[in-house]
Amino acid sequence: MDLEAREIELEQAYVDTVYENLDAASASAKSLITEGLELGHVGHEGGLVERDAMIYQATRRMTALDAAYDGLVFGRLDLKGGEARYIGRIGVRTPERDILLIDWRAPAAALFYQATAQDPAGVIRRRVLRNHLDKIIGVEDDLLDAEAADESLVIIGEGALMASLSRARDAQMHSVVATIQKEQDDAIRSPVRGATIITGGPGTGKTVVALHRVAFLLYSDRRRFEQGGVLVIGPSGVFIEYIDRVLPSLGETAVTLRSLGAVVDGIDANEHDHPALAAIKGSASMVTVLKRLAAAPLPESPTEFSYFYRDDRLVLGSKQLRKLRARLLSRGRRNEVKHRVMRVLLDALWSQVHGPRALERTREEFDEDVKTDDRFLEFLETWWPEVDAVELWEHLTPRLGELANDLLARDDIATWKKYARTEPMIEDIPLIDELRFLIGEAQPSEDPEDDVPQHLMSFERDERENRPKATQSIDDENYAHVLVDEAQDLSPMQWRMVGRRGRLASWTIVGDVAQSSWPVPAESVAARNAALGSKAVHEFQLTKNYRNSAEIYELAARAARHAISNPDLADAVRRTGVDPRHEVVISDEIRATAAAEAKALLDQVDGTVALVATGGTLAELRQDLSDLVAENDRLRVLDPLVTKGLEFDAVLLIEADEIVAEAASGWRTLYVVLTRATQRLVTVGTSQRWLDVL
Repeated sequence: MDLEAREIELEQAYVDTVYENLDAASASAKSLITEGLELGHVGHEGGLVERDAMIYQATRRMTALDAAYDGLVFGRLDLKGGEARYIGRIGVRTPERDILLIDWRAPAAALFYQATAQDPAGVIRRRVLRNHLDKIIGVEDDLLDAEAADESLVIIGEGALMASLSRARDAQMHSVVATIQKEQDDAIRSPVRGATIITGGPGTGKTVVALHRVAFLLYSDRRRFEQGGVLVIGPSGVFIEYIDRVLPSLGETAVTLRSLGAVVDGIDANEHDHPALAAIKGSASMVTVLKRLAAAPLPESPTEFSYFYRDDRLVLGSKQLRKLRARLLSRGRRNEVKHRVMRVLLDALWSQVHGPRALERTREEFDEDVKTDDRFLEFLETWWPEVDAVELWEHLTPRLGELANDLLARDDIATWKKYARTEPMIEDIPLIDELRFLIGEAQPSEDPEDDVPQHLMSFERDERENRPKATQSIDDENYAHVLVDEAQDLSPMQWRMVGRRGRLASWTIVGDVAQSSWPVPAESVAARNAALGSKAVHEFQLTKNYRNSAEIYELAARAARHAISNPDLADAVRRTGVDPRHEVVISDEIRATAAAEAKALLDQVDGTVALVATGGTLAELRQDLSDLVAENDRLRVLDPLVTKGLEFDAVLLIEADEIVAEAASGWRTLYVVLTRATQRLVTVGTSQRWLDVL
């Protein structure tokens, strides 16, 4: 038996003991669930409440234990004095409460990440245990204090970090809990209050550090963050799918993950607008446009109301209706004042009653006569219906000229009309959210009899009910902590949307201005600062690129320097000896060359391959490669913006010049794409103007 095999056998014996106690804890949780179900037969309300509480807590415990099973024990510290500490995804004790495994977030585990050869802090050896499910398959050691080490101490491997960097990527992000570096751990354990801002170039681990920070916060103050909720916002649905196993693998499931297109409950947009239109929709000038839309009558709204009452003809003309609308809106938001509308209209009509026959009736009798009349009820419902934000948003494009003629340039309005779609795009979600807050939610009537049904034909009711709706109450969306990834891409309108959900929250914000797809990054920073308000800010910069080989990152860094001045460039920590490769072909050969290169890369790497293209080229290649993608789940065909936050073993970039030309942020987007690959980068195009510029 070789040295490493013997060490694996010794570690496996200890790990088996940990799993035995984990299984015992799982069995205990299962028995509590059974006991809770039995309490449901007690037959009184107290028994049901006790049952629900017991089952809820036991189920949560079961979920956490199950999620931590794979790779439960990942680290060991050997300290001066002979103590050995085992570090894992969650803490495990014996029935006698003796500690077998320390939760990685506990203060006692901090040395696993903080100790260095320059400052070992009492740690002699740090060992990372590589595993599959409950089996140890390898060990990687870092000797931190050679002078304190006994000569019999075994040291195995090249170091855990470098070993992990060479492994193949798959379709999901994994926790790096076993290989967190000191500068990353400082950000993870930063103060709970205020905003923690984590910056750094591609591959520095910003996203995974932020997710580990969420797990650390939940461990540190579980009551606060579970009750208040934690919201994690990423750039795309693909990205959310990529990261959604990280937190459960760390023992945390009480977190809401949303893409920017799904922040508003009940709507899920997955496509971006054309960059020119996205820039218009994201600008702060849209706030005024939306305020006008929220206050304006619907196009089908009646402009007058005439009513015969005994010997009087009562008329509410367009001028008076405008005044009544303004008076109502001065008292609150559109839906919030709906319960007042009937009273205001009745007052306005009663003020016109003068005929002797009409005056024979009292005001109370007048009100009863009018508000039970179908003609009045129909007018009431069409003049001031309860509106939904999505329904109102559908009027934005047709009415843009009247709403924004003094706010948007004529060319901007023309661009909007040219590229607008009928279904919500990702850039529309903050507009819908803004409308939700501008129109508010309907309040119950002060007079229950004033709550009248909507007088809609059945086809009208069906059409309205089948529209997408923002379903969650706007009062239910304040979280205790908000994490925003790829924050440099958020428009001012998106920051307003996110900011509403974090008014009382602590924040973790992750970004890199060199990767910004927003045309004016300074606007995004200003909007971010407005969202944070006066919160204390703790800033951390990550400086090591663990993703890209140095050969790939040297090319990408040239693109970053061309995109912005003084970009935040990290240091790539490894070389592979494989340079990026560039192919120039005639236009008729692009599609065939792309397919051939994709197949070649799948043969050359063990992990994932991304083919990245834009516009019509992307659509053609998706069609060409549909069979290959269906046969091989390691291949993805993606839009450049969708690659944000993702990484692949190999990247095949098609027509880079098209990406550069597509938007003002084209060079920054190109930088993003060039930094997705861990092992190989190949570009194919009909020209290489972008490369000549560099």
